[in-house]
Parts: sequence; C-alpha cells; structure tokens
Amino acid sequence: MAKKRVLVKFSGEALAGESGYGIDTKILKYIANEIKSLVDNGVEVAIVVGGGNIIRGALAAKDGIIKRTSGDYMGMLATVINGVAIQEALESVGVETRLQSAIEMHEIGESFIVRRARRHLEKGRVVVFVAGTGNPFFTTDTAATLRASEIGADFLIKATKVDGVYDKDPNKYDDAKKLDVISYDRALSDHIKVMDDTAIALAKENKLPIIVCNMFEKGNLLEIVNGNYNLCSIVKGD
Repeated sequence: MAKKRVLVKFSGEALAGESGYGIDTKILKYIANEIKSLVDNGVEVAIVVGGGNIIRGALAAKDGIIKRTSGDYMGMLATVINGVAIQEALESVGVETRLQSAIEMHEIGESFIVRRARRHLEKGRVVVFVAGTGNPFFTTDTAATLRASEIGADFLIKATKVDGVYDKDPNKYDDAKKLDVISYDRALSDHIKVMDDTAIALAKENKLPIIVCNMFEKGNLLEIVNGNYNLCSIVKGD
C-alpha cells in the first residue's frame, strides 16, 4: 500500500455513546484501536473532533443571553476537552500523539502550526486538531476540511453513525436510497447534509475527496484506506 495521509473527523456526539452527553471511555478505547490500526499500517493520521456532546455554540446562543460569538468559543473549548480525551486514549494503546489547538493553550497542547503538524505526521505521530478554526461562525466540519487541505491529506474521512449518505433520512424513510458517489456540486445544490456548505465548497476548491462512513463498523477505516469503499459514500469531483 502506498503511504497515505488522511484526516478523520469525529463528531462530539459519537464520543457520548447512548447517553448523548459527556464521554464514554469504551468508545474512546474503540476509536483509539481503530486509529492504531491505521498507524500500524503506515498511514499518517490527523483527527478533528467536534464538541456537540458537551455544548453547541448555536444552541447556547439561541435565546440571546449568550452572544453567538461567545457560544461558538464555548463550543471550541468543548472540542479541546474531547481532543485531550482522544489523545489520552491513543497514548494508552501506544500511539504517539500531539494535540494542536487553534486557540493558544500552552499548558494543554501546541498551538497550530502547519509545518509542525506535517513534521509530526511524517514521524508517525497522530495529530489531533482542536478548537475548530479558532474563529466563531465556522463549524468543525469546515475546520476538518481546512486542516485536511493544509496538511495535504489524500482524503477526509467523516466518521459517523451511518454507512454513507442518503437522499433522505434513512431513520425516517424506508425508501431512502444510499448515494455511493456524489459530486461536490450535487451536494451543494441539493443541500445534501454531508457537511455544511462552506466545508463542501472548500473541499471542492482543493479537490479533497470526502468519505462518509460508519465509525462503528470495526475495521472500516482501514478498509477505506486500502480502497474498499463498499460501506461508505464518497463526495468528489465529477
């Protein structure tokens, strides 16, 4: 297998398990072992994690008591908490990991420096990017696309709870159809909720394929890296 560099995006909710809130250490251990399988096979891995299991900026600000900008910064801090947890989980299974934050937190991790991040990846370390882009009004999906583009990732894997992208919600509609391959333009024009429109547009501009898969299908990440796309959907150019 040719050496590959990938960025994996995990939602904050995925870390919470069935409770929907907080961090489930069993899921942390599972994620750590899935990432370890990639590293053990020579893949360079970066990670972006959301913070929705702790707080969402838009929801925190919905009644006007908390300003949207402050709510988004609160959400960024939530991603830092999740990133520290993922770093600890990875190191518990012997994977050397570095945490890089878009907001300076010297006691917790490094500040984001793209050259340093690339060097860590070249040395076989996993890099966990936290605090989103460091700016309000941008989602962690956009942060994932931005960081993947900056480090020169071959593709971005969005690890979710479903096995790909559907034309409608498969939990609500029995006739929902899985879309194996979707163009950036269709994802944008049809408002298919792969990622937010800013993230899709950025991926299109940088020709960055987005692969949506079920993170709870054991071994799926390695299968994708090895070219098996049966249990996922791909968003890419025509």
